[in-house]
Amino acid sequence: MSAAGSASALEGASLPRLPRGVRLKRDETRQAWVLLAPERVVNCNAIAAEVLKRCTGAATLDAIVDDLAAAFKADRARVDMDVRTLLTELMGKRMIDL
Repeated sequence: MSAAGSASALEGASLPRLPRGVRLKRDETRQAWVLLAPERVVNCNAIAAEVLKRCTGAATLDAIVDDLAAAFKADRARVDMDVRTLLTELMGKRMIDL
């Protein structure tokens, strides 16, 4: 299945969250956001960090997309596609739960 195909399979009512043992942290030495998991470190760009900051399990995927689109005055459809692609990739690495 392609990334776009699996990304579109995510439901808007899903509640994305970081699983136990995974956390988003600002690395002051590198001046960058990193996603930390057991024996893994993933560098996050600023956009990925903004998405992951909202993945607390409290907001739905649709609410996260709406918030990001409003905050960055961006096209909602584009934000939706980008967020779904990111979350799908991280789900494959077991770094996000729905």
